[in-house]
Amino acid sequence: MTERQDGPAGRHRRPDGLSDETVEALGALSKALETTERARGRLYDFHQLTGTADFQLDRAVELLYKAGHPEWAEAVRTQILGRNVIPGHWTFQIVEAYNATYYRPFQELEASAVKELAQGRDHLLEAELKENRRTHGHPHHTARPPEPE
Repeated sequence: MTERQDGPAGRHRRPDGLSDETVEALGALSKALETTERARGRLYDFHQLTGTADFQLDRAVELLYKAGHPEWAEAVRTQILGRNVIPGHWTFQIVEAYNATYYRPFQELEASAVKELAQGRDHLLEAELKENRRTHGHPHHTARPPEPE
């Protein structure tokens, strides 16, 4: 096996003439997008946890009535159950606004930068890090997954 065959797949090889600085910049842009992906996941956590809490209030209302506290049951039902989390917004509206205003434009810009600057080759920085850190010839340090049979 030649070193070229043992190296990264073509889609993970730096195009000719692409500078170290551009590879580093695209890596930083990609890392920022990955951080945004994590933030977005937490926004979905917030959305789902808030929705779950709202449905759990049904049980609290029921138990307050059963315990003889109708005024507290009504306070929970009318003041908290179904309440906006910020003025005019339930959590799904926050998720929609985040996706439309920030996440999708960021995602599209990063993809455009990779397409224009690196011929669409993604994760070049990581591929080069892998190539520099792996032990060539070691069975658990292969450059790419095995070919399908």
